[in-house]
Amino acid sequence: MIKDKHVIEALSSKITIENGKITDVTEPKIENCPIFEKGHGIKKLTKENIKKNINFRMKHFGYCTKKREVSQEDTLVAVGISEILSTNIRLKKIDVVVGACDGVGTLLMEKPEIVQGVGGRVSGLVSTSPLPEIIEKVGKENVLFPETANLDPIAGIKFAIEKGYKNIAVTLLGGPIVKEIAEMKLPESINLFLLIAHTTGISRELAEECFEYGDIITGCASKHIREVAQEQNAYYYGKIVSIYAGSERGRELLDNHLKEIGEDLSTANYPQDKSYLPKPLL
Repeated sequence: MIKDKHVIEALSSKITIENGKITDVTEPKIENCPIFEKGHGIKKLTKENIKKNINFRMKHFGYCTKKREVSQEDTLVAVGISEILSTNIRLKKIDVVVGACDGVGTLLMEKPEIVQGVGGRVSGLVSTSPLPEIIEKVGKENVLFPETANLDPIAGIKFAIEKGYKNIAVTLLGGPIVKEIAEMKLPESINLFLLIAHTTGISRELAEECFEYGDIITGCASKHIREVAQEQNAYYYGKIVSIYAGSERGRELLDNHLKEIGEDLSTANYPQDKSYLPKPLL
């Protein structure tokens, strides 16, 4: 029985890592990611170069291994979900982030360097198994399921409320869980922010739900997210993988970060420039 197993979604591929080794990589759904091309000089995504990239992450910061680094001051990109969250924690606009980490599962993060270290390097986590060394680094008291490393953002939100947090952000993958969380009955004193990533390939219906319920949504390689964003004249930042504000609260979070790094604030200029998009959009 394999006890050390992690399944992630990265670069539109599903990757399985068992006992510190990659055991499966599926064919990527998209052919080109401009951000990946800019960072690595690779124009066409293949199973081979995706495997090489994940091996790089495993070697250099312990991704999906017991050597996983969980604290980081520097950012990998200027504007991403973890960067937005880290800034707003520092500004005390958010008290805690309910997120997920390989080797840990669902956890609470209230330190910006942990939010950045965990979130800035994690891809779409499908499932994971506990690695005690990583759980110790993030603090066992912040981990919901240290024995199983289950992924359960709803339980995470409830745990954050029980611990007395008021301004709670939760990171989610684009899917039915977005509506389910948005419809939770919460105390009036709780402000819950929904930040949605990994939207490539989601349906039109789910894209609409992302904008109906979400505060921040990443465009990834989703054609439906871009369509709905334009229809709703949503504020956004970025040309390649745009970050969209699904609400005025989301726009405030986004602009707080843009101010901090000296970038132009979010805009609602449409149609967007399509010169730098991932190919194909799904």
